[in-house]
Amino acid sequence: MKTSIAITAACIASASAFAPANTNARQSTQLAEKKSLFKTISDMDLFAPVKDQNDYGARGKKNVKVGELTSRSYIPNGLTKEQYDAVRKNEKAKKDANYQRNVSKAGKFLDYTQFYIDRGTDTGEDWQKSVTLGHRMAKTKYDWSGRKDENKSLDSAVKKTAPKKKGIFGRK
Repeated sequence: MKTSIAITAACIASASAFAPANTNARQSTQLAEKKSLFKTISDMDLFAPVKDQNDYGARGKKNVKVGELTSRSYIPNGLTKEQYDAVRKNEKAKKDANYQRNVSKAGKFLDYTQFYIDRGTDTGEDWQKSVTLGHRMAKTKYDWSGRKDENKSLDSAVKKTAPKKKGIFGRK
């Protein structure tokens, strides 16, 4: 027992002889006072100059315009410079109108609780007996019922058969 205690004490003494001295006071160096590269980058506020530059609808505040045509610009064959410039401005106007239409819809939504109350889900189960099961159906361009309307006809749908030609000798 005494020998095992002596061996353990000798092991601890030899291990502590090779360990560095533990000082609680950290030495101040120039490197320790600087922030790390990651800390510097993560503390940057890249949107500080203009906070709302990436908000939806901010394109209208930016100076985005169609470039001016010069003598070296591409102009499609068959159009003059003025005609092509008018086409480009018309496309830009359509694009801006579509963007404004979408911006005006931003943030508007249907409240689910109001939809829930409107269809009657909170008061009864009549909505389950309807064909749509309480869903709102979208209008479609085509009639998907499978019925054919005989009154409707398109010129391309009506096939005209040409009279059959007879052979050289008057036979088919």
